[in-house]
Amino acid sequence: MTMLVERPAAPSAGDAAPAERHRGGIGRRIIRGRPDDPAWVRPSLIALLVGTAVAYLWALGDSGWANSFYAAAVQAGTKSWKAFFFGSSDASNFITVDKPPASLWVMEISARLFGLNSWSILVPQALEGVATVALLYATVRRWFRPSAALLAGAVAASTPVAVLMFRYNNPDALLVLLLTLAAYATVRALEKASTPWLVLAFSAVGLGFTTKMLQAFLVVPAIGAVYLFTAPTTLGRRIRQLLLGAVALVVSAGWWVAAVQLTPAADRPYIGGSQDNSLLNLIFGYNGLGRLSGNESGSVGGGAVAGSRWGPTGLIRLFRTDMGGQISWLIPAALIFLVAVVALTWRAPRTNRTRAAVLLWGGYLLVTGLVFSYAQGIIHPYYNVALAPAIGALVGIGTVTLWHHRRRWLGRAVLAVALASTVVWSYFLLARSPDWFPWLRPVVLVVGLVVAVVIAAAPRLRAKLAVILGLAGLGAALAGPAAYALDTVATPHSGAIPSAGPAVGGGLGGPGGFAGGPGLGGFTRGGRFTTPGVTRGFPGGGVPGGSFNGFPGGGGGGFATGGGFPGAGRFGGGFGAGRASTFGGGSGFLNASTPGKAVVTLLEKNAGRYKWVAATVNSNSAAGYQLATDDPVMAIGGFNGTDPDPTLTQFETDIKEGEVHYFIAGGGAGGFGAGGGTTDAGQITSWVESHYTATTVDGVTLYDLTGPVTAS
Repeated sequence: MTMLVERPAAPSAGDAAPAERHRGGIGRRIIRGRPDDPAWVRPSLIALLVGTAVAYLWALGDSGWANSFYAAAVQAGTKSWKAFFFGSSDASNFITVDKPPASLWVMEISARLFGLNSWSILVPQALEGVATVALLYATVRRWFRPSAALLAGAVAASTPVAVLMFRYNNPDALLVLLLTLAAYATVRALEKASTPWLVLAFSAVGLGFTTKMLQAFLVVPAIGAVYLFTAPTTLGRRIRQLLLGAVALVVSAGWWVAAVQLTPAADRPYIGGSQDNSLLNLIFGYNGLGRLSGNESGSVGGGAVAGSRWGPTGLIRLFRTDMGGQISWLIPAALIFLVAVVALTWRAPRTNRTRAAVLLWGGYLLVTGLVFSYAQGIIHPYYNVALAPAIGALVGIGTVTLWHHRRRWLGRAVLAVALASTVVWSYFLLARSPDWFPWLRPVVLVVGLVVAVVIAAAPRLRAKLAVILGLAGLGAALAGPAAYALDTVATPHSGAIPSAGPAVGGGLGGPGGFAGGPGLGGFTRGGRFTTPGVTRGFPGGGVPGGSFNGFPGGGGGGFATGGGFPGAGRFGGGFGAGRASTFGGGSGFLNASTPGKAVVTLLEKNAGRYKWVAATVNSNSAAGYQLATDDPVMAIGGFNGTDPDPTLTQFETDIKEGEVHYFIAGGGAGGFGAGGGTTDAGQITSWVESHYTATTVDGVTLYDLTGPVTAS
């Protein structure tokens, strides 16, 4: 891969450009640039940021509530400060979401200021994305030329999974911004061995913990190791500074944990995702070590397969069908540049900035990528958005550094190999959607390979030819992910497992998908998991007959967005993530319910008399009814329907006290059952069915819990 860059300001071979020296805030420095910047730098940066903002904001409202699970929690936080602090799913504070609430706080403040709607929920994520690109630019620019920083920002901004998640209301957008801030602060700390900047770096990681728990800590090894070995001060002082950073990490990550743990259980909502109403259980179990080992009580997933319930594990996992098009386009080039730049600076002084930068970003990429590759617990393709800043930084730094060494055969060879590997891999990724812009594959391949050959064979190029060559190589390398990104912008997304780009063959887990296990049929060929009203789901597979977590199941057709589980018995709704995925007006397990007007009117009648206008199994089912009525709905069993809250006894007590009006069937009792958890949701469903009379409205089965008991 190559790019035209300005003449270097004569830094030593293998070293980075000097850090900026003028004063002013970060934002002002980013836009104004340095006094010695070429004239093209500022308009190029403005174009990058404006283009990013347009892409992330374009038709944002078409996705509606996006992930209704989090949208319902935002709604709750606008009505109750208690729900705001704890991250409750409903304003009556029955249960929390299964993540910390930092990302919800940002959306809830926006919704309190501008009213609850799709834009007030989704715009904060888009702005976090623009801020991430700007901060990545500033981080790379401090030590490197503006061309490297612009390329880094462009790569990150156009990464398909980044475009997806910065237009979505999952916690990942805020997490990536905070991790990029941590990298920026680390770079500042390395310049003069600054303790305040190092403390800020670890504090940003700690805030990332309050966003998505232990995933934020995956960057800590890179920050700690690079600072320990490269900071320009004595070893003793480096160790003391890192200890202070560790204290900052514990405080910034632990204050909310301590506040929740010290609050009596009777005075707060149940901790969703835990099996014992303990935040520590959620941190180290379902959201922590369980993600690595696969031992996640109350989880969901397929049956036994090679690697994990969530698809094959191993070094090539990020390149498989479900993840490849999301993130892997430039991973080969990033890794090539990492190795090459480290080799180029191998004999440089300990404090060499170029080496420190690539080790920081390389460590970030390798640790996070390897954890994602080998994790045996829940892993979704969109998690890979965390890798986008590191890939962008390595590509930007590596391209420009090697370009300035292109007169050496090694520099030319590395550039040529990096570009060739990128376009060849892009060709194979694009081939997974053979009917989607089929002309793009050969164009990317031919142009990229021609440019790679010219780079390898021509050590000296005239300025104009270098410009043409650079633009052609850059265009070939970024054409694939940019096309995926544009498709993502043009397509509304909803549900719990969104996916960027066009439909691809192979489904989840790699070619052929992963095999099903007890209670869950195999996922076969399919594509994205989210497009409302479009069948891009998982034809084939389905749910076998027999029982489903103890409930009557049925043979089934395939998983298809907008479809559902034909013959799914009591489970009700579909498994697809599209807005229209309903079964008889009910809900899906990974997409929200879509109640009709008659159901909404029924639930809203005398709603003020009840703490919860309805109760239903699993949070996504509850979310749709709650968003439609603007009233609290009890999510029995939490997200998966497997949390032990409430028990049957507790639910009976709530009924006797007149706190719940209706029970809505078809929410997906007890989740899939593949990961353990409790059967409380199933017991409650059976108890309601045997004690109350069913009524069908808009295809939804409801039970009036204030009506007469029909059986004992």
